[in-house]
Amino acid sequence: MTALTISHLTHRYGKTLALDDLSLTLPRGLTVGLIGPDGVGKSTLLALIAGVRRIQSGELHVLGGDMRKPADRQALSHRIAYMPQGLGRNLYPTLSVYENIDFHARLFGLERRERRARIARLLEATGLAPFPDRATGKLSGGMKQKASLCCALVHDPELLILDEPTTGVDPLSRQQFWALVEGLRRERPGMTVIVSTAYMDEAGRFERLVAMDAGRVLAQGSPASLMERTGAASLEEAYIALL
Repeated sequence: MTALTISHLTHRYGKTLALDDLSLTLPRGLTVGLIGPDGVGKSTLLALIAGVRRIQSGELHVLGGDMRKPADRQALSHRIAYMPQGLGRNLYPTLSVYENIDFHARLFGLERRERRARIARLLEATGLAPFPDRATGKLSGGMKQKASLCCALVHDPELLILDEPTTGVDPLSRQQFWALVEGLRRERPGMTVIVSTAYMDEAGRFERLVAMDAGRVLAQGSPASLMERTGAASLEEAYIALL
């Protein structure tokens, strides 16, 4: 079973080519890291997979649905969770932690009892249980990302998309965030997680890596296989060698 299949995907912003005839297939149930510096097309690719941008050219199938079709994108919105780049981008800063998560749960039509149970579980899992009434605009960067993750996960998605979720977060909070994601994924081993990151020290934690440059896929495989292929001692060296 595949999580997504991409064929000859091309995307432009004016004269700028963000994705250049990109093709990629990923199976379900893996943690996948898109690696590469800013400007190589990672965020554009994730936005298209999430269905928040329209496809200009090429084909993209996610969880069996055709993302070129509005009806399929709408149907898949309940099966996909997307955290855009930037601290707390999916949060309303004047609302409390609880109110933000509850708002997202209502968007997906969860009943009151189910909303309460899921919110309580997520707050406990993320360590935010002592702060349900705190306005998210007053949270630290790391806590904002945890609250954002709660909002993304409240409807129990099959595909979780995280766009550079730890950029701007202190090292300790980065470690806590990934430990949280790994713990939640153990609860749902069938969930597929696709993450973009510019931090090569984070890349080693993913089961599969997709190295990107100039809107194209340079290579994909496990961290160990990419290092073996390039004869590199680190993933950063491996990426440079792939260039």
